[in-house]
Amino acid sequence: MITSLTKGLRFLLPVVLTVTALSAQARKEFKLPLHWNRLYDYDEVSEISARIAATWPTMVSRISIGKSFEGREMWLLVVNNPNTGSDMAKPAFYSDANIHGNEVQGAETNLYLVWYLLEHYGKVEKITDLVDRVSFYILLSVNPDGRAAWFRDPNTSSSQRSPQKPVDDDRDGLFDEDPAEDINGDGEITSMRQKVPLGEGNFRESPDYPGMMERVSGDTEGDYIMLGQEGIDNDGDGRINEDNAGYYDMNRNWPSGWNPNHLQRGSGEYPLSHPETRNVADFVLAHPNIAGVQAFHNAGGMILRGPGVVEYGTYPRSDVQVYDKLGAEGEFMLPFYRYMIIYKDLYSVAGGFVNWTYEGLGIFSFTNEMWSNQRLMQGTKNLNQQERRKWEDLLTFGEYYVPWTKFDHPLYGEIELGGSRKMTGRVPPSWLIEEDLHRNAAFIIHHADQMPKVELSGLEVRPAPGGLHYVDLKVKNDRLIPSRSALAADKKVGIPDRLSFVGNGLQVIAGGVPQDRHRLELINLQEKNPRVLLGESGVPGNGTWHVRWIVAGSGSFRIEYEAEKASNQQIEGEIR
Repeated sequence: MITSLTKGLRFLLPVVLTVTALSAQARKEFKLPLHWNRLYDYDEVSEISARIAATWPTMVSRISIGKSFEGREMWLLVVNNPNTGSDMAKPAFYSDANIHGNEVQGAETNLYLVWYLLEHYGKVEKITDLVDRVSFYILLSVNPDGRAAWFRDPNTSSSQRSPQKPVDDDRDGLFDEDPAEDINGDGEITSMRQKVPLGEGNFRESPDYPGMMERVSGDTEGDYIMLGQEGIDNDGDGRINEDNAGYYDMNRNWPSGWNPNHLQRGSGEYPLSHPETRNVADFVLAHPNIAGVQAFHNAGGMILRGPGVVEYGTYPRSDVQVYDKLGAEGEFMLPFYRYMIIYKDLYSVAGGFVNWTYEGLGIFSFTNEMWSNQRLMQGTKNLNQQERRKWEDLLTFGEYYVPWTKFDHPLYGEIELGGSRKMTGRVPPSWLIEEDLHRNAAFIIHHADQMPKVELSGLEVRPAPGGLHYVDLKVKNDRLIPSRSALAADKKVGIPDRLSFVGNGLQVIAGGVPQDRHRLELINLQEKNPRVLLGESGVPGNGTWHVRWIVAGSGSFRIEYEAEKASNQQIEGEIR
């Protein structure tokens, strides 16, 4: 028996060593090995972004678009292959994250996106073609102060949402003087409960999951009351935790649909009144080649688009078709995520970021609320509170909860502190983080791949009456997203696409778009300069812009195509 086992081990040992060697070799294939099963604080995100830029110095530039209220750099990574043109000469995709300080894992998604693109450039054809064709502007954190505070200090899952500029929430002349706080010094801000006689409480401990609080109803009697988040009455006004850090909301501070604070809480003094939102707006406005936008929040598993408020009305039909197609594909790529309209399916958001980038700038834009708790049970059912707690107890062994302990509170007397930690609910457990990062990064890659790809084709020169010539051309876009959204065309946002006929010794008599593909001699004439045709509607998604010039003379010529959100093109021909 021992001899057989020994022989078996001798046989298995080379196999084990080979598998180990292969695993080690696979790890070595990464130019920059990084861990994607954890979350990183502001300093770590900054350091990783610097390492990425140092590892691929030709393909990545790391720049600061400005400083936060507390003076932290807002780091942005520019991904571009300079051998195929400058970043501004290509359609670009912009992605940011963490506008709310506690909604953290979007920063890791953006880091992962850049890392994945570069690690697979030259190895995966689709990634290589994409990086050659488009550029990426990746802002790691819109709210670096909130992120730093959320990781650094005791917090709840919902605290540090705001940046760190002090605000007098309770209008007592003091600023941020009465926040929730870690009053027992265990490094956590949890909940407070107080034991009361049976029947006088509205909560009880779950009989199945000790420590978990259940609201009682009907004939069930409670013996606890819940007193809110951990804290004391710092300012002596008889209230607890009524003036936390902030509060203002940078995702209510954008120009489109902005409302003052009494109508939209947290909106700020005026649009772009915060240094962080102003920095982002300055960058976006300076880069009109941005043709796609993504903003990452958490949680809930949502793929959101505007409008943010019902008063806006509806988006143009052709743009909605683009949104619906990308949203449906996003649902397919992101299990348990739902494609939703912000005001209709979630709640009203006046002055939201993706509302501004689409409604104000005409860019197709999404917000993803990362992580769906349905992922815990593979979507077989929506977990109730008890089922979620069972899952967490069996797979995380109590990691997400602090046991209840007694505490002598200066206002309430003897109470107990305990309950959820700050990581509970908003972020995946460590072993599911990388999957959520990859799926969301893949959604960006798909969206970016559908940005306009315009080519000039079908150039044809034919005789016309009177010794003139017809010059016909097709401007084709084989991607879903048009070179100009219908909203941009309707509101005349940005510069229209331009086709210029250039040729010495040639006189352009007329130019325009044929009225009928079967009778090309009937054209809608360009009113002013017939050499330059303007396409306010751009080149349609998966479609073609047909144009015609009527030209006198002979000689060589070229036609130049210019657009804000597609790469410039040119084609040459000759009239004999």
